Amino acid sequence: MQEQDAKIRIGQLRETLREHSRRYYVDNAPTMSDYEFDQLMHELEQLEASFPQFDSPDSPTHRVGSDLDAPVGANAESQARQGFVQRAHRYPMLSLGNTYSIAEIEEFAARAEKVLDGIPFSYSCELKFDGTAICLSYRNGSLVQALTRGDGIQGDDVTENVRRIAGIPQQLRGDYPDEFEIRGEILMPYEAFDALNREREAQEEPPFANPRNAASGSLKLINPEEVGHRGLICTLYHIPAESVTFNSHSEALDAAASWGLPVSSERRICHDINDIKEYIDHWDRERKFLPYATDGIVIKINELACQRALGYTAKSPRWAVAYKFKAEQACTELLGIDYQVGRTGAVTPVANLAPVQLSGTLVKRATLNNADQMALLDIRVGDWVFVEKGGEIIPKITGIDPGHRTADARRPVFPERCPDCGTPLVRPEDEAKWFCPNQDGCPMQIKGRLLHFVSRKAMDILAGEMTVEQFYETGLARTAADLYDISNDQLISLEGWQERAAQRFLDSLEASKQIPFERVLYALGIRYVGETTAKALARHFGGIDALAAATQEELLEVEDIGDVIARSVFDYLHDPAHLEQIARLSAAGLRFDGAGQEAALSSALAGKTIVVSGNFSISRERIKDLIAAHGGKAGSSVSGSTAFLLAGTKPGPEKLKKCEKLGIPVVSEEEFRAMLPSGLASADLPPSGEEIPRFAETPSRGNPLPAKPGRNVPTIEEPTLF
Repeated sequence: MQEQDAKIRIGQLRETLREHSRRYYVDNAPTMSDYEFDQLMHELEQLEASFPQFDSPDSPTHRVGSDLDAPVGANAESQARQGFVQRAHRYPMLSLGNTYSIAEIEEFAARAEKVLDGIPFSYSCELKFDGTAICLSYRNGSLVQALTRGDGIQGDDVTENVRRIAGIPQQLRGDYPDEFEIRGEILMPYEAFDALNREREAQEEPPFANPRNAASGSLKLINPEEVGHRGLICTLYHIPAESVTFNSHSEALDAAASWGLPVSSERRICHDINDIKEYIDHWDRERKFLPYATDGIVIKINELACQRALGYTAKSPRWAVAYKFKAEQACTELLGIDYQVGRTGAVTPVANLAPVQLSGTLVKRATLNNADQMALLDIRVGDWVFVEKGGEIIPKITGIDPGHRTADARRPVFPERCPDCGTPLVRPEDEAKWFCPNQDGCPMQIKGRLLHFVSRKAMDILAGEMTVEQFYETGLARTAADLYDISNDQLISLEGWQERAAQRFLDSLEASKQIPFERVLYALGIRYVGETTAKALARHFGGIDALAAATQEELLEVEDIGDVIARSVFDYLHDPAHLEQIARLSAAGLRFDGAGQEAALSSALAGKTIVVSGNFSISRERIKDLIAAHGGKAGSSVSGSTAFLLAGTKPGPEKLKKCEKLGIPVVSEEEFRAMLPSGLASADLPPSGEEIPRFAETPSRGNPLPAKPGRNVPTIEEPTLF
C-alpha cells in the first residue's frame, strides 16, 4: 500500500472505530458485530505498525472504549442535578486483548512459559460475561461506591442504582479486608431481557438489541427504583492485587465468595493448553443453556507473582487473554426481502425471516448489505438460509441450505428505481451500494436526515421516529430548518400532543441553539462526516464561512481528511439548497462559528499555526486543545506559514526534514510549555480536553444528557486489568 493510500485508510478506520465504539459503549445501540470491530482494529494496528509516521496517541488502538455520556452542562452541580457524577478510578480499568484463534491461545501460553522460565504456574479459565463492567468499593464491609468502566480512568457513579441490584451485598460477612475494590459485570438474564422488550414494544418503544445493551441502559437509569425492577444480576471476577494480599487469583475469588460476594462458580484451574482447550470446547457447547449471555473465555495466569513478572505491554497485560466464541448460527426460511432507503440515499436489502432463536434473542430480520452480496449468495425467496449474529449483535445471512430449495423459490430482483420515490437508482464507480439521487425529494431520505439532525449526538432535540414521521406527513417539517418554525399552536393541533409535550419539544429546540459548531456541523448530515471529522473541521476552520470558502486542497490540509471526504464537504457547501438551509438555521440562532466555546486562556500563541508531531506526556488532542486555549491554531502539515513544529518523542521524519528545509523551528514539549503564562501550561483547560496517562491509552475495545465535570486523574503506580 502506498503512503497516501495508507493515510486515507487509517483515517477511515479511526473514524469508523470511534463511531462504533460510541454506539456500543454510550448509545447501547451497536450496528457492528464484535468480530467486524475487532478485524477493523487489527487492520488499523497493522497499518500503524507499517506506517509509524501516521500513528497517534489518540488512535482507537491506544484508547479504551468509553461508556461516559457526552457532556451537556458546564459544571458538576448541573451534572448532579441531571444524572451521574464522574469519579476517578483508584486503579485504571483497562481491557483485554482478544482472539478468535486457538493457535493464538497456544502462542500466549508459550510466551508465558518462556518468560517465566521454569517457574511453575497455572491458568484460571473463566466465562467471559457479555454485560457491562462495574467496579465496587467496600469499606469496613459496607458498599460505599460503584463506578462504571467509563474511559478506564474515571467512570459514572452509579452507586444508588447498584444498591437496587439483587445479589450485590450491602454488608459483607466473614473476615474481609478493611477496604478493597472488586470488579465484574452487570448482566441481564434472557428471561428479564425478553420481559423488558415485550414491555417496551407494548409502549411503542424500540426494543433493546441484546441483553448487554439492555443491562448497560438499565444501569444508567436516572430512577434507582426502576433499576431494581429490571432483573439485573452481577458476577464478580477480579480483585486488584493492590487492594488485598493473596498468592493467586483463584484464592482471591474464593475469599470474595466467602464474604458473600457473587463470584462465578464456573471457573476452573487449568494446568496446560490441553486443559484450556477442553474448557473452551465444553463451554462453546454448553453456553447456550446458560440463563445469561456469554461471548467467550478469559484465560489468566493464576499466580499473582507470575502476573507481576509478565507485566504489561503498551496495549494489554501479558498475563491474560480473551478467546471469543465464533458466532452462533441458525437456519430458517427467507420469507421476503424489503429494500430500505437511508438518509444518504443508500438502498439496503433486508431479509424478512421466519422467527428463529439466536444468541438469546428472537431474530426476524437480517441485513443482506447490497446487491453484490445477494448475487454472491445466489439467494432466493423461499430458501432456507443460515443466519449468524457475529459478536451477538447484528443478524446476517451467511449462506443458504441448497437441500431445502424448492422449485418455486424466486430469485429476487434488486430494484432499478427507488422503492420510496421511484427515482432511477445510480451506483457510483467506487461504491458497492446503489443510491437514490433524489436527496431533496425522497421521503425516506428526508425523514432520515431529520432523525439524524434531532439525534442525541447531534442537536439532542426531543423528537423520535414517530414524531418525525408526523411532522413530515403533516407538512410541518421537511428540512431541519423547518423544525425551528414550528409553533406551540401547531403542535397542540396534532394528534396525541398536549401542552406539556409541546413545551418540552420547544424547550429542547431552544436548548439546541447552545450546541457548539462542531455538533451542528455533524448534525447537517454531510456524507462521510462523522463526529470526529466534524470536530476536526470545526477546529481547523473555526466557522461555517471559512469552511464554505475552503478549496478542496485546503480541506485536505485537515488531519485525517482524504479526497473522498474533501469532495463530499466541498460539494455539500456549494449546493445552493444546502446553503439556504444553513442560512435559515443560522437565522434561527444555531451556532455556525466558535461562539459558545471556552474562551482562550491567553493570547500567548495568537496568530501562530503550530504543527504537532510525535508522542507527548498527554494526548495529542489535549495538546491541540492547549494550543487553541492560548490563541493558536493546530496545523496538520508543515508549510511556510507554520510558526514551529511541536515535537514529542518519535516525531514524523518527513515533517522534521521539511522544517529543516524551510528553516522552521522545532520545539520540545518542555520549551512549548515555557511559552505559556505561568500556571496555565497544563491546568485550567476547557473541560472537553482529555488528559489521559499513557499507561491508560490501551485498546479494548430523548432526555438531555447529564453534564460531566473536568477530569481529576489520580497518580497510579500500576495499571490494573478490567
